[in-house]
Amino acid sequence: MASIETYRDIIQTLLSDYAVIPVSNGEIDCYTVFDEKQDHYQVMNVGWDGHRRVHGCVLHLAIKGGKIWIEQNMTEIGIAQALIERGVGKAEIVLGFQAPEIRPYTEYASV
Repeated sequence: MASIETYRDIIQTLLSDYAVIPVSNGEIDCYTVFDEKQDHYQVMNVGWDGHRRVHGCVLHLAIKGGKIWIEQNMTEIGIAQALIERGVGKAEIVLGFQAPEIRPYTEYASV
């Protein structure tokens, strides 16, 4: 298991890299929200797509119990695989968006 600081660096770099990719439709800003005190890290989309308001979290990662929790992924990227490619082990990643009773059947940590 890597240190919490290492996990913070990996997450912040990964989300920052994603946030600079332009949104293809509408006038939508993509930005990061990093809360190191509570260890929650998000990518938000905010703006307008025509007459439709866009405001929401597209990626949300957290560090809980020494593991990286993927709380939300509304993107096309495989965020778990991106974490693995940056040195995070599968046993250190929890698919928080999966129901707790399903997690033991994934190849990742259940808690």
